[in-house]
Amino acid sequence: MTKKDIETRADVNLLVSTFYDKVKADAFLGPFFLPIIKDWNAHIERLTTFWESNLFITRKLEQKYYGNPLEVHVKVDQENNQSITEHHFGVWLNLWFETIDELFEGEVADNAKRRARKMSTFLYLNIFQSRKELGEF
Repeated sequence: MTKKDIETRADVNLLVSTFYDKVKADAFLGPFFLPIIKDWNAHIERLTTFWESNLFITRKLEQKYYGNPLEVHVKVDQENNQSITEHHFGVWLNLWFETIDELFEGEVADNAKRRARKMSTFLYLNIFQSRKELGEF
C-alpha cells in the first residue's frame, strides 16, 4: 500500500496525535509529559500548529506558532532535576520517525524527520548550556 505525504493540517494533526499517544504510553518518556500536560487536547492543537508552521513555511496558514519551545524544555528539565539526557531525545526521535514511517512517505515526511533531528539537537544542547548558566552543571 502506498502512503501519501503530509499535505494538510489534518495530516499534521494525525501525526502529532499518533505520536503523543506513543509518548504517553512510553515508560521512559511518559513520566516527563504526563505530570506536566494537563490538557492534552490543547497540547496536541498547539503542537499541530507548531509542526504545520515548520513544515509549510511558504504557505499562508490560518494559524501560526509563536511559542518558545526552548524555554518550555529548559523549564521541564529544571523541574525534573536536570535529568533530561540525550537518550530521552533519542527515544523521542525514534518514536517520531516510527510514527511518520507508519503513516506517511514523501518529501514533507522526510523534512519532518530532518527538522525533528535538528530541533532535538538544538534543544538538548541549549538545555545543557542553561544548566551551565544556572551553575547546576
